[in-house]
Amino acid sequence: MTEIKASMAGSVWKIEISEGAKVEADQDIVILESMKMEIPIPSEDSGIVKELKVAEGDFVNQGDIIAVIE
Repeated sequence: MTEIKASMAGSVWKIEISEGAKVEADQDIVILESMKMEIPIPSEDSGIVKELKVAEGDFVNQGDIIAVIE
């Protein structure tokens, strides 16, 4: 099981995948918006998205868990 964490604080601008979806390593999970910049957060491993812990518009801090990949 892999926890995908926010690399910096920002708002969840767009969610690129859904729970139950298959993802590949380096595939974008969400796009964060911080200081007018879009920051993609990729999956570290291939697998199935077990749980999304955020919704579009949520604010996350650096290190917050965004998704769980199994």
